[in-house]
Parts: sequence; structure tokens; C-alpha cells
Amino acid sequence: MALWFPRLSTDRLQRHKQSQSSAAPLVVVAKVKNAIVLQAVDAKATALGLHIGQPLANARAMVQELEVAQADAAADLRLLNTIADWCDRFTPFVALDGKQGLLLDVTGATHLFGGEHAMLELVARRLKAQGLIVCAALAGTAAAAHALAFYKNDTIVELGAEAATVKPLPVEALGLETTITHAFRRAGLKTVGQVASRKRSEITARFGAATLAALDEILGQGAKPISPRRPRAQYWQEQAFAEPIATDDLITATLKSLSVHLSALMQENGDGARCLEALFFRADGAVRGITIAMGSPTRDCNIMLRLFREKLSALNDPLDPGFGFDLIRLSATRTEHFNGVTAELDSDLMAQKDISFLIDRLAARFGADRIFRFQPNDTHIPEKAFAAVPAQSASPKQIWKKRRRTSAIPLRPLRIFARPEPITFSTTLNWRRFNRSVTWHEGPERIAAEWWRYEQPQSTRDYFRAEDHEGRRYWLYRDEATVQWFLHGVFA
Repeated sequence: MALWFPRLSTDRLQRHKQSQSSAAPLVVVAKVKNAIVLQAVDAKATALGLHIGQPLANARAMVQELEVAQADAAADLRLLNTIADWCDRFTPFVALDGKQGLLLDVTGATHLFGGEHAMLELVARRLKAQGLIVCAALAGTAAAAHALAFYKNDTIVELGAEAATVKPLPVEALGLETTITHAFRRAGLKTVGQVASRKRSEITARFGAATLAALDEILGQGAKPISPRRPRAQYWQEQAFAEPIATDDLITATLKSLSVHLSALMQENGDGARCLEALFFRADGAVRGITIAMGSPTRDCNIMLRLFREKLSALNDPLDPGFGFDLIRLSATRTEHFNGVTAELDSDLMAQKDISFLIDRLAARFGADRIFRFQPNDTHIPEKAFAAVPAQSASPKQIWKKRRRTSAIPLRPLRIFARPEPITFSTTLNWRRFNRSVTWHEGPERIAAEWWRYEQPQSTRDYFRAEDHEGRRYWLYRDEATVQWFLHGVFA
């Protein structure tokens, strides 16, 4: 199904007006080659003879009372994406088609809405109710549907009948470059059918293989898949409502029911969800989405529901149902194979599961980018021996190496400074303008950087452990290249 919005820019501006009956004709202008020309016009301006590409000065000469607005491509794209989000209720495979169109892959979904004719009428009627002028068509290929939406609105083509339907269309329906279209017209080929009547070898030799491919697509003899805005979810479930729902109890009950069915689907294939997305389609066209992530694959519907509750309670902007939700969809956007593990009586598997669930709850409440886990890093440099990574993406299999026995003196300090601080050291240690008498020190422990990781040679460090007269212990080193002393950490 192809949807084309010929007045997207003016519809965007007029949707916010309370009264349009007495408003002046609206045009959207932009600067093109040092000239201000019309890029979009509303129905009133079209009725008065104004058209796209016309200079603004000429338009003002024709219509004195004219409302002029500057073109805003970013705002138009946001509106188009909003419409695409709304169209997700009909099919999850929605793609942008240029700057003013959408393509919906409704294969296998039309029967859910009463058939092709009923679905096309429903989509067009609801979009018009939102203040949008739309042209729609349905065909077996995206190119044919696109062309029919432009030149033959409200057309449904039976599978295999694309060629007969598009042949009367003008040659511009092929969507080729202006130079090629102009060459076709100069040769007397003014319709798609006239172009199709020529030999394929002649078209390829004169205009290239891309032109022949475009002709095959619009005739239904070849199909190019569309690129949906959202990645395809392997598992998804949805619930539509005859009457929109708005209460928290019904929304929670629906999420629980969908999670149970989704869990059953994943269990059949031995998969678990790492990321879940719930989409809430409001009756007024707005779409709200909530995403939760998990550190390990799961298909426990109780865990899914609890994480969604954590996310909902942590929202700064509450989930406003407006006039109610008429569709709720739950999908697993990221899955992994679920390996069932049997826990022994003396294992800490349950403790690890509790920690993972706690991480998931904290991530749902505060955000995954705010919950970190320390992991060991394979290097000799002390300040780089660990890394803080997002807890949900961290690998729990990495194990910290044990560097000392239980009764041995610690070799590394409890606190390491982010940046080593310069000091002076001999028999006394001068740090932060205070002198401390050193009664004991041990070392050196030489640490050198990995030469294969750096283009330039790195200096070697000689580390010492020192203790002052009050029992405070320090970890300091001497830079071999500069012979400068630095304090890198303190012991407990």
C-alpha cells in the first residue's frame, strides 16, 4: 500500500489552526537559485491558479491576500515519521517513500481489517480525519502502488494485473531522471505502455539497465523489497480493542496477557528476550513506546511485567492514554538462545539471577546508561586495569585475578587516583603542601606499558609502598624518563 501526501507542508501548518474557513490561501516558499518560489500550496491557492515552482512575486501579483510560510523540511519529516508511527497499527513493515510518501507491506494483514478495499478505505478515512490530504493505492509491487497513488488515487490492483493498470499512466510515473523522461517524450513515448512496447534490448542500450529495472517493477514483473523504518521483530503479539481503554488496570492486564503469549512463542524455539518494546496506539493517532532491556535472555512473563511496571513508574512524562488506546503491541526486538541451567544445591546461580534482576530493575528505572559494572582489563597499567561498562552488556564470565593470599599484605591500594599527583620524596613525602616523615618503604616494582599498543615509546614506572610515622600508607612511583615522583593511591 502506497500513501502520498501531496500537501504535507500546508497540512502540517493548518492542522493547528482552529478555523480554516476564513483563512487566506497558504503557500510555503523556499529560496531556489536566488529566487523565492512556491514549494507547497493548499487547496485554496490551487483553486486560484497558484502552483508549485511559481515565483512568490508572481503569486502575490495574482493573489493579494496570501499567507506565506517558510519551508521547514525537518518539521515535515517529523510529521511524516509521526504518520508512519501511526501506520504501525496496520503492519509493522512501514517504510518512508521520498519526502511525502509511505509504503506499507500489508501482505497477509488485509483480512484483519475486512479485506483490501475495507483496509484502504479505513486508512484513508482516518488520515483525513486527522487533517491530512492523502492519496492511496494498493498493488502487488511497491513501484506500482507508488505510481498509482500519484496518478490514480484510490486504486486497488489485483495480483498480476499491474501491467494493464499502469500502462495508461504518463511516463513520469516511472520515477526516472528528468533527462530520461524528456528523452522519452521527444521520442513520442508519453505513457508507460508505449515505453513497454519497445524492445528491452533497445531500452537497455539507450537508457541503461536501471531504466529497464524500473519499468519491470512498475509492470509487476520484478519487485524490490522495501526497507522498513523499524527492524523486523522475530516475536510479537498485539491486542486490538473495539473500544479504547484508558485505565491502568486494563493496560497492565493487557501487557501481562501479551507477555504470556510472547513467552510461549519464544519457548517453542528455545529463545529468550534481551530487549522488549511495548507500543501503545492512541485513538487520536499518537503513539507511545516503552523499551526495556535485560542483561540475560529471559522468557519469564512475571519478570517482563515487573520491569515494565518499573519503567512506567519512573517515567517523567506519564503514559497519557488521552482518549484511550485502541491497540497495544508487545515485541521482542532482540533475542538470544536461552540455555536452561540446572542449579546445584551449593551453587550461587540463584544469587547471580537475583543480581541480574536487580540490575535490570535499576536500568528500567534510571536508564541503562547509568548502571555500570567493573570488569577486568588485560593490561599492566594500574589505572587501566579495569573498565566501567554498562552492567546489562557486561560479561559475567570475566573473573578477577587473585593477586595475594588472604593473610598477605595488600600489594595494591584500595583507592587509586584518577590522575597521579606530583610529589617530592626522599626521607619525607611532600604531598598537597604537607610534609610526612616516611618510616618505611618497599620496592621497586617496575611496571612498563605494552610496547605493541603504542606508536611512541612509553616511560617505565618504579612503584614503591611507603608508610609515614602515623601509620598511613601510600603507593607512589618514580617516572624513569623524567625522574619525577607521583602519588598514585593510598591504602586503607
